[in-house]
Amino acid sequence: MIFQQIFAGGDRNFGYLIGDEENSVAAVVDPSSLPDVFQSGAEKNGLKIVYIFGTHGHGDHTGGIADLKKKTGAKVVMHISSLFRSDIPVKDGDTLKMGNLEFKIIYTPGHTKDSICILVDNKLMTGDTLFVGKIGGTGAYQEARVEYDSLFNKLMGLNDEIEVYPGHDYGVAPTSTIGHEKQTNPFLLRKDFKDFIWLKDNWLAYKKEHGIK
Repeated sequence: MIFQQIFAGGDRNFGYLIGDEENSVAAVVDPSSLPDVFQSGAEKNGLKIVYIFGTHGHGDHTGGIADLKKKTGAKVVMHISSLFRSDIPVKDGDTLKMGNLEFKIIYTPGHTKDSICILVDNKLMTGDTLFVGKIGGTGAYQEARVEYDSLFNKLMGLNDEIEVYPGHDYGVAPTSTIGHEKQTNPFLLRKDFKDFIWLKDNWLAYKKEHGIK
């Protein structure tokens, strides 16, 4: 498997190119504002892009999807609740096969209603749900409650060895593992939702106190 984390422009956005060399096919996750970089990366590896995944509908992640679809003919994959037009609407637990690879959809609402994480092999692309040492923003109490459930009831139940690849370079490192996040991410160390929402409300002061960038 070819797996590349690619700087995708925008606000320190990350996108991903995943390829099956044996079958010469590829998928892209969140091409953001630099779709040509992903197309070039696929071509250099002799791969045809057949799927374009969006982790959620925010424009900084979906901005390059239409252009990349037009140039490659790839099918767009988004959560079924997304307002962004997709060819393959997916829901929690769905799987898509691409050659020898299988992509599993994990529905993780909170940051947005349509947020998904995408697991292929042992690599989890988390969009704006989970960053390294941080988590995605939410705009209201109810959204934070949903995000809490997504993090603790979905992602933290995965194997510790699974690698975490976020949608932005916002964290303390560009990649991590589920196990490392369980042990070090301040939001995932909260004892309950009340503690979790307290940290969200006081994050700026907490960062300053603990020297977090």
